[in-house]
Amino acid sequence: MKQIKKQILANTTTDETRVAIMEDNQLAEFFIDRPLHGAAQVVGNIYHGKVENVLPGISSAFIDVGQEKNAYLYITDVVSDRPDRNIDRMLKRGENILVQVAKEAIGTKGMKVTMDISLPGRFLIYMPLSKHVGISRQIEDPRERERLRSVIESLDVPGGIIVRTEAEEVDERSLKREVKYLCRLWDSVKKRADKVNKGLVHRELGLTFQIVRDVLSEGVEAFLIDNKQEFEDVKGFVEMLAPELGDRVRLYEGKTPIMSAFHVEEELEKLRGARIDLPSGGFIVIQEAESLCAIDVNTGKFTGLTSQEETVTATNIEAAIEIARQLRLRNIGGIIVIDFIDMRKRRNREKVLESLMQATEHDHAKIKILPITRLGLVEMTRERRRESLQAMLGEPCKECSGSGWVLSRESLYLKIRKEVIEMTKGRPEGNLTINLKSPVASYFHENKDRLERQLHRTVKIIEDDTLSWENYRIVLD
Repeated sequence: MKQIKKQILANTTTDETRVAIMEDNQLAEFFIDRPLHGAAQVVGNIYHGKVENVLPGISSAFIDVGQEKNAYLYITDVVSDRPDRNIDRMLKRGENILVQVAKEAIGTKGMKVTMDISLPGRFLIYMPLSKHVGISRQIEDPRERERLRSVIESLDVPGGIIVRTEAEEVDERSLKREVKYLCRLWDSVKKRADKVNKGLVHRELGLTFQIVRDVLSEGVEAFLIDNKQEFEDVKGFVEMLAPELGDRVRLYEGKTPIMSAFHVEEELEKLRGARIDLPSGGFIVIQEAESLCAIDVNTGKFTGLTSQEETVTATNIEAAIEIARQLRLRNIGGIIVIDFIDMRKRRNREKVLESLMQATEHDHAKIKILPITRLGLVEMTRERRRESLQAMLGEPCKECSGSGWVLSRESLYLKIRKEVIEMTKGRPEGNLTINLKSPVASYFHENKDRLERQLHRTVKIIEDDTLSWENYRIVLD
């Protein structure tokens, strides 16, 4: 795998923290934390809650953790002394349990929680209620894997441990120190839970500190922060956690705002659009729904290679690489269906699939990709732990209720004409006033003579921008 030039940029204000991860001078991931507006990150938070409902029919329970919506707990996330295939034998209504947020509330769904608590450190993830010991697949050297397993087993930790990629070649003393810290943290969580009947007992680290723990490594050239206080706090955290990386954390003092200086704002503006143009002239269209994302690939203006099959294959490969980047950048999760352009030859379909798989290797989310069909469709899933960037930055359009479509001006014209005829029973007497939003009113002004002929009455058109696109008022004198 080729070495990637990586930088981290952090922009912190009183209202929000934004972090951009740049790879080869291109935006690869973007994170936002807005605690004052209900958009603070909650994944990793631990709550003491009460079982509100147990529903055997869907093998799930709903947990009251003191939030607006009850949290959702599936049977596979239950840790119980009485394991059973029926969730109502494992949990009882009114029972108090400790849960951790696995996924944020998305759309109408409450947050998803698990009883299998995990406390991440820089090198290790401690799972106090498990017995599993695992080592990151990214650590490939068999001797190093064996060394790490031996160190962890010698510590006789009360619970399970997952060894992270960052632990490779880390000395035994550092691993022991982190285990001791994580065990102390778990003890403090349990003590707080004893004092809190319902609510938060452990808050996950703030966004910039999470980035230090999970992303900052030898592979990162620089971590630039534009807020002096945040810089000093993060610098101190890094000196404690990974002192060898202290010089990578730097205060950004440029006159141009950090996100503008690195062209992040420009890239974010592009993410508002559904269409992404490819360098060759082709393009992809991304349409997000609540539980599924559909992506369409088109050749556009690209006609350059010797045959149609080669042109199509080249466009599909280029699209596959860009799709992998966009999924990660937009944080799109759940079920994803990609409609590649049809390819006749099987080996070309395999080339496109291989390109997609390779392009997703840098994605930290769990991804499963199914074989490409003869119609050029690829079905895949991407782990969703937080809302997509679109859901975080925007809200459904009030004009179209999030559909992306409103009635055309002509459709509204015909609808109103029909309604007036029904109201007047076709009688021509009296005057008519119609209140409409400006762009629709302009269309009615252009067609005023036509409307008056059809209704056999004088029509007055009034512009009213307090109305939405499809709303109108009809007044008969």
